[in-house]
This record gives sequence, C-alpha cells and structure tokens, in this order.
Amino acid sequence: MFLDKLKEFPPRLYLVIMTIGTFILFILINQLVFAPLSKLVSTYNVLDFEFAWTVERIAVIFGVWGTEGIEAQALGVYWDFLYIIGYGFFISGCILLVSRNLSGKYQKIGLYFTIIPLIAGLFDLIENINLLIMLQNPASFSAAVPFIASISALIKFSLLILGIGFFFIALILLVIRIIKNRLT
Repeated sequence: MFLDKLKEFPPRLYLVIMTIGTFILFILINQLVFAPLSKLVSTYNVLDFEFAWTVERIAVIFGVWGTEGIEAQALGVYWDFLYIIGYGFFISGCILLVSRNLSGKYQKIGLYFTIIPLIAGLFDLIENINLLIMLQNPASFSAAVPFIASISALIKFSLLILGIGFFFIALILLVIRIIKNRLT
C-alpha cells in the first residue's frame, strides 16, 4: 500500500538530502529571481496578479506594469515551474520526516498529508499556465482565464497552509512525545 511505502521510501538519508536540496532550490529562486522581480513592479505584485479574478482587474495591473513589467512577470512565471519542485518537495519532505517519527493515527494522517504540497503544486501548474496565457497575449484572453488562475491560486495556497499547519502540529506532537518518553 502507498502509506506503507512512505514509511520506508525514500530511505531517511535520501529524504534528508532531498529536503535540504529542495529547500536550497526554494531559497535560491526566491532570492535570485522573485526578490528582484518584486522590486521591479512595485504597485501590483504577483499575488495581485494571481488573485485578480477578472479581465478588468488584469487590464488595470497590466496597464501599470507596462510591457517591461509584463515581460518580467512572464519570466517569473517560467521560474515558478522550477519553484514548485522546490517548495513542493521541501514541505513534503518536512512532513514525511516528522510523520515517520509519529505512530498510530497521527502517522497515518501525516503520511497522507505528505502528498498535499505536491497536489498544491499541480494547482500551481494550472495557475501558471493561465497566467502565461494572459501574459503572452495581454490584449485578448477569455474571461475564464483569470478566474481559473485565481481559483487555482486559492486552492494552492489553502493546501500549502494546510500542509504547513499539519507539519507544525505534528512537530509539536513529536516534541511532546520525546519529552514524555524522557520523563518516564
């Protein structure tokens, strides 16, 4: 079964290396690509774009960004495809590392939660495709495109908050278990 495989695969050392490696990827893209990009377009940022919801709101954002801002954001979206790997596998790795040290129903729930950041990444892919449709043809796109991008972003962020929230709760449970075992 899928859950039984997650208890052992990947081996702990590979899981730690993968988690650290994807964290480094996450940080590098954040600092080298997204941080400078956020300084380039100051009035409206990528979150405003992701959560624009309507063609009219996109038109306002694109009007402020101009051609240079639109091109810069398109580059940022392309980098986001790699960023998905960084955050998805980093958060999943953290959840899996903690969950493997839990037991019973908490471990089982944690093993299921391991895939949540990866599912969030799938919604990020849908979001990115729709963002690129708008960025590559800013004057003409369906009204459904910004809606699909925004709903995908909402689901993505909700799933990521859920996964990160579980990680911290599981980490607290693990620390309590460790302290309890040391006191007995």
